[in-house]
Amino acid sequence: MTESLPYGPGGRRVERAGPRVLVVTAVDAERDAMAAALGAGPPVPVPVAARTLHRVTSDGFRVDLLAAGVGPAAAAAGTASALTAATLVGAGYDLVVSAGIGGGFQPEAPLGSLVVASGIVAADLGADTADGFVPTTELGFGTVEYRPDAALVARVAGATGARTGAVLTVSTVTGTAARAAALRARHPGALAEAMEGFGVAEAAGAVGCPVVELRAVSNAVGPRDRAQWRVGEALAALATASARLTPVYADPTARR
Repeated sequence: MTESLPYGPGGRRVERAGPRVLVVTAVDAERDAMAAALGAGPPVPVPVAARTLHRVTSDGFRVDLLAAGVGPAAAAAGTASALTAATLVGAGYDLVVSAGIGGGFQPEAPLGSLVVASGIVAADLGADTADGFVPTTELGFGTVEYRPDAALVARVAGATGARTGAVLTVSTVTGTAARAAALRARHPGALAEAMEGFGVAEAAGAVGCPVVELRAVSNAVGPRDRAQWRVGEALAALATASARLTPVYADPTARR
């Protein structure tokens, strides 16, 4: 059943078919893996400001997928643009998903596994001091963590088979054993690191939209060894997870 929404700018009427979900990735390959697995035909390009959403409409829900760029700033800007554009035509989103591949802390998050964030943490937002790293919250301002709704996290984990734990957002990917150890010491519950989740969460949080982060592990957090990366496996795992998320997309607010 299609619900008619109020007129948007220019007198344009917007039609809404069930819940609307915004999936934000960093790059096209992640976006395309998430889109293809939905099995609802090829995505329809939808221009939004200087960006393009890829829209997939299925029975009972609609998913807009956006490759917003690498890093928390690009992720926040792209997510905010999409959220604002949707709100202006009276068709705001019911859920935002930050999705993509990332590094996994070993052995808790092996290559090819999935992680859903119980906490979305800005791991390098703060200051270096003689006594070590200090997060911005200890400097008296800002926030460094979003806690997605626990029931939503449980549903995503149950649907996809993902592990649950903190996912760290970093602006510089970890490339040494020393930095990996430092991150573990500061965030003992962390399972993965990536570069966009906190930016997506900031934008979603600003408009009160639920957010969740899902990562497929392509490499180990630590020394860079490209020969050991499993990007293809991680993208395949991401696609499989996307297909299994359709019950969540169809009813984002269900408690179980």
